[in-house]
Amino acid sequence: MSLAVVVHAAGDLRLDPIDPGESRELGPRDALVAVEYGGICGSDIHYAKHGAAGLSILREPMVLGHEVAGRIAALGSEVAGFEVGQAVTIHPATVCGECEFCTSGRPNLCGSVRYLGSAAYHPHTEGAFAGLTVIPAGQLRAVPDGVSTRHAAVAEPLGVAIHAVNRAGDLAGKTVLVNGAGPIGVLVVAAARKAGAAHVVASDLAAGSLDVARRMGAHDVVNLAEGGELPATDVVFEASGAPPAVTSVLRAVKRGGIVVQVGNLPAGKLEVSLAELVFREIDYRGTFRFVDEISTALDYLADGLDVEPILTHEFPVEEAVEAFRVAGDRSTGSSKVLLKF
Repeated sequence: MSLAVVVHAAGDLRLDPIDPGESRELGPRDALVAVEYGGICGSDIHYAKHGAAGLSILREPMVLGHEVAGRIAALGSEVAGFEVGQAVTIHPATVCGECEFCTSGRPNLCGSVRYLGSAAYHPHTEGAFAGLTVIPAGQLRAVPDGVSTRHAAVAEPLGVAIHAVNRAGDLAGKTVLVNGAGPIGVLVVAAARKAGAAHVVASDLAAGSLDVARRMGAHDVVNLAEGGELPATDVVFEASGAPPAVTSVLRAVKRGGIVVQVGNLPAGKLEVSLAELVFREIDYRGTFRFVDEISTALDYLADGLDVEPILTHEFPVEEAVEAFRVAGDRSTGSSKVLLKF
């Protein structure tokens, strides 16, 4: 038995004892992972608060979590290339491998993708916020020597940020604005710096978030709550997910520039002015999760990228309810909140 963070309904988050073998027995191509750290994602918070994340509606209790790292506790008989005790993180996606997207290098767009801790399908896909979890070995990614499992738990959101940066194309020598300095936004700052951006500016409403952005590599910051104005840059990463921000960044980016929408926008109709898109010939691009940039993220960590500035809070799993409260309240100064298993 192990403890798991389970959402039962909106506002009903519990710590339940589970047997990892009940929902999925260890098969010949599986691994049993003893999770050590898990990062709380915005989607986890939405499930806990609202019983839904976007169009994915909770219909039954579900283990949350897809940003985790730990050590292999057992291996199936056919698994090669890994060993018991090895530090690993987990690629959260399972794809069909046969559709036009899977066969053309864009499996993140697979129409039947299943993601850890997601209610997109029924039965839901259980997450990995558990002391022990069974995972297909193909989803394991080895943590490089010198990288702690604490930092490796950030590889998944860092992979999201790297994929977003890749969607913008070559950033070498370009000026960049990252609007929204939450955990993904500040990781985009770091990824843009790694991609060779000449000058990176972060904007947000919260001074604490902007301080994290500076520590993650932003050359300059803009506090919008204090009347700061968005600068004109070659590329903008809109990471706030606030609908009014879309109009703002389309007006701020240089003529012929690129805007990458990183933050998840609310479902339904939005009031957004798109005139700038046409008259200033702006490229507006979406970005969704990642392909295998989680592996690149691990390389960045091994190369010395310091993600400690975003790790503002850590709680033992027994205090998961309080951890989720802190993670969901930006007035606490939280960026990435970790659970320790």
